[in-house]
Amino acid sequence: MTLLPRNPGRPFKRLFFALPVNDAQRRALAQWRSGLALRSGKPVPADNFHVTLLFLGDVDAVQVPAICAAVDQLPVPVAMPRLLLDRLHVWQRASALVLEAQQTPFDLLQLVYGLQQAMLPLGLQAPSREYRPHLTLARDYRNCPPEATSAPEFYLAPEHFTLYESRKGAYWPLAQWPLRK
Repeated sequence: MTLLPRNPGRPFKRLFFALPVNDAQRRALAQWRSGLALRSGKPVPADNFHVTLLFLGDVDAVQVPAICAAVDQLPVPVAMPRLLLDRLHVWQRASALVLEAQQTPFDLLQLVYGLQQAMLPLGLQAPSREYRPHLTLARDYRNCPPEATSAPEFYLAPEHFTLYESRKGAYWPLAQWPLRK
C-alpha cells in the first residue's frame, strides 16, 4: 500500500474492510481461545474479532465518500460461501496468533481482488502479498502455537462486509455492503 503524504490540517482515518463476526461466533471464539491458556501476547478483545479483507491504513478523511462510492460499483457475490477458520498459526513477522483458513473460497478471493481494484483509482494500493483470510486472537505473541484441547473449526457465513475505522483500539463501522440478496 502506498501511504499518501499527510496534510497537517486534514484529519486522517485508519481504515480497513472486513467480514464481521456475529455475537454467537464471537462468544464461541473467545471461549475456545480461553481454553488455550495463553502465556504470551495480548488477547484481542472479542468485540474486535473480524476477518480482514483489505487494510487501507491512514486515509484522508475526505476520501471516505469516494471509497464508499467505488465499493458501491463492485459486483458483490450473491451468496458468500462459508469460510472455515481451521488452523491455529503464529505470524512471526506480525507477532500475532491467528486462526486461519486453510482454504480460501473463490468468491472471497474475487471480493478481495475487486476491493483492491476499486481502490487503485483512489491512489490506495493493496499490499503485494497473497491474501490469507484470518482472525487475530492475540497480538505481541512470540511463542509457538499453543496446544488446543479441541481442533479449531469455526464457520463464518457473513451476510455483509464492512468498512471500519480503527480508533484507539476500537473498531467503528462506517459503511456496510450486503453479500446475500
